[in-house]
Amino acid sequence: MAEWTIGAVVDAIADAVPDREMTVCGDRRTTFAEGAQRTRRLANFLAAAGLGVRRERRDLNRWECGQDVVALLMHNDLYPEMVIGCLKARTVPVNVNYYYAPGEVADLLAYLKPRAVIYHRSLGAKFASVLGDEALSAEVLISIDDGDGDRLDSSIDLEEALAQGDTDHGGLPSPDDLLMVCTGGTTGRPKGVMWRQGDIYVSSMNGADHDQVGEIHDKVANAGPPWFAVSPLMHAAGLWTAFSGLLSGQTVVLHDTKPRFDPRTVLETAQREKIGLMTMVGDAYAGPIVEELGRRSYDLSSMFAIGTGGAATNPKHQRALLEHIPQITIINGFGSSETGNMGFGHTQRQTPTAETFQLRAGGLVLADDYSRFLDPGDPEVGWVARNGRIPLGYFNDAEATARTFPEVAGERVVVSGDRAALEADGTLRLLGRDSLVVNTGGEKVFVEEIEEVLRAHPHVVDALAVGRPSERWGEEIVAVVSIRGGDVDAPALREFCATRLARFKLPKDVLFVDEVRRLGNGKADYRWAKGLASQQAEARA
Repeated sequence: MAEWTIGAVVDAIADAVPDREMTVCGDRRTTFAEGAQRTRRLANFLAAAGLGVRRERRDLNRWECGQDVVALLMHNDLYPEMVIGCLKARTVPVNVNYYYAPGEVADLLAYLKPRAVIYHRSLGAKFASVLGDEALSAEVLISIDDGDGDRLDSSIDLEEALAQGDTDHGGLPSPDDLLMVCTGGTTGRPKGVMWRQGDIYVSSMNGADHDQVGEIHDKVANAGPPWFAVSPLMHAAGLWTAFSGLLSGQTVVLHDTKPRFDPRTVLETAQREKIGLMTMVGDAYAGPIVEELGRRSYDLSSMFAIGTGGAATNPKHQRALLEHIPQITIINGFGSSETGNMGFGHTQRQTPTAETFQLRAGGLVLADDYSRFLDPGDPEVGWVARNGRIPLGYFNDAEATARTFPEVAGERVVVSGDRAALEADGTLRLLGRDSLVVNTGGEKVFVEEIEEVLRAHPHVVDALAVGRPSERWGEEIVAVVSIRGGDVDAPALREFCATRLARFKLPKDVLFVDEVRRLGNGKADYRWAKGLASQQAEARA
């Protein structure tokens, strides 16, 4: 079986179904034939500018990158095309979080050292000082006109770049060529996770090793209803979703992430495009969508599934979605930038909410001391791990690569940092990030467990739990909660938690806020929550 590059798969789909729409974002509609041509033109432009491969994979260590990096500072519109064009040029596309402050982006670019940056003009003003910094400036700066903001003087307009890239170049992409995904940086500086194209296509983009192009043509001959990627593609969960659909020959609708998230726009888009599968990130998306479904009626009869991942989705929101759209299956996905799309659980209207995950190929639980892989039903709590199609390592970080991608029992694995147990039926019971464990009075508590219970309260909109230094307990658990309606105080919430949690897991303090702050991808902003808890303690002192 032969490995494939992502660009080659796109070209094969374009040969089979050239007039089928590849992506839709707002008023922009792009067919597979147009997408294949535009990505070839971008690749040719980058190659003509001297970007590409410096050293082949066989001559490199796992943490080394022998290709030029292209940073994508972009909203969703045209994001897939830019990724594919970079890959065809044998350069490495890498995501940059546009929610970051300019200083954070400057630090990230200093780490990545990209030779090119592609950015939306609406982001230009915010990051002009960074993109214009001589110490950080890339040799090639491409601006995408998204109707807002002026082009930076040193940049070239995307359409002009495509017009220049009209001659094929000789570079032939390889399955060894890289796609890089920067981690969210919720527990430290973001790291660049380096994936071979041949691996990420199979492990997380619904791909396979194909003997011949006819297998791809057969696979995409008939398409179902479009997929709708609501979350930002600058994060792994959104990227995996969009490319899983696109590389299966599906039309992928992209939510325009430039305006503020609006559930009405999302549901109107789903109705207009007759969406089959919609994906989103946790409660930050599910809560507002549920509220909007309660206000207005939408024809979502074409929808068969909602996928959610990247952050937890409260069971009460899952049940509400099933009440409003009874024919759907809710697919709870689990994974990370390091592991790829790793597991899933299914919930339907007539079934209980899935509490465990079915593991995909290569999914494992590693013993706490890394000595062995746990068998189903083993009582030990271990580490979520994966073997087989996994990343090479972290960009320019030999030490972190050795730590996160060790060799166990003669095979290389990735250890995600999540704690879990393996149930008797082989499913994964996820307990939470080890970095978020609170040691209170000698007892280790996973904060996600507390958050899940708090969010189940009928008047709680959102909640986070964090640890705070305590003279008595070493650390004490503090809940940060937003509520709507009802007369809810801290004792009432603690008693509610006591019906489902051991007493030592109950929050010692509850802080009420108007809105629980989350990052742009819907994930918890634990730095903010910890800071709030510390400020409260200092104020009381």
